Amino acid sequence: MKRYVRLARPFTLFPPLLGIISGAVCAFGSAHNPDPSRRITWAVVLTVAIGSLCASAMNAASNIVNQIADLEIDRHNKPERPLVTGAISIRRAWRLAAVLYVLAIAPTWIVVPYPYQDLEARIRAPLPLHAAFFIYCVGALATFVYSFPALGRTKRHWLAANVTIAIPRGGLLKVAGWAFVASVAVWEAWAIGGIFALFLLGATSTKDFSDMEGDREHGCVTLPVRFGVRRAARIIAPFFVLPWLAIPLLARLPDPQSSAPLLTGNRALLTILGFGLAAWGAYAAYLLLKDPEDLARTENHPAWTHMYLLLMAAQAGFALAYVL
Repeated sequence: MKRYVRLARPFTLFPPLLGIISGAVCAFGSAHNPDPSRRITWAVVLTVAIGSLCASAMNAASNIVNQIADLEIDRHNKPERPLVTGAISIRRAWRLAAVLYVLAIAPTWIVVPYPYQDLEARIRAPLPLHAAFFIYCVGALATFVYSFPALGRTKRHWLAANVTIAIPRGGLLKVAGWAFVASVAVWEAWAIGGIFALFLLGATSTKDFSDMEGDREHGCVTLPVRFGVRRAARIIAPFFVLPWLAIPLLARLPDPQSSAPLLTGNRALLTILGFGLAAWGAYAAYLLLKDPEDLARTENHPAWTHMYLLLMAAQAGFALAYVL
């Protein structure tokens, strides 16, 4: 069991779970909640619980698939991983990934917003209300597009790789959580998702610095391989700050569909959140730029840790801003 837990990389499973919950909470507290009573019912709780667990299962499956595709690279960069050591066979890894993908995607068909409450009504709900199901399908496909040459292997290109990670794991993750409670056909859902996507577009490269030698040897031209350590650090540093400064701005801009602000959460809390995250991001950027060469020497550089903590703090902060 310990080998399979290591294969799934449990540390990476919490951010998507938190992201789904945060997205759902934002939709619940927004002006777009379709339930006029705004009651927290068992149906709402069950919907969010299913969706968040599915998101974690999806992330575990994608971690396994990525390790299968990167087996030769991991022999150089991460020789202790279970597929490299032979502790788990490739065939068993594929079987586990397949089971996790089914468990991650299939249940989301019944995850639809109010007023569909009972199981039959959820199954027969109009197609647009099954947005979460289709977003999860796109997320699963993105894993294969990122990892396998037959579908593009965007991992080989520094920009395509980051886009393939940022859109599903940043933007679409928030929108999927929103879809559990309200319709995604509103600007607010995509504005929130866009903030997280922009952050990950740059910040996700912090994981690439320690893998440069193996990536270069196997034809993966990541950001630090393409531009060098120092220049790559300067490129990604603004992404730790600028996305969060968009939060107070979007809380004041008008929604094109209505007279309400684009972000309908608590404006004061959203402002504090935006500037607080930007200050934290500035510190993480300082760590990046202080000694860029250390990024290539340390597997878990403090900037990488701050990237994950920033992501989770932003998820929690958005949820608070929409319920207080």
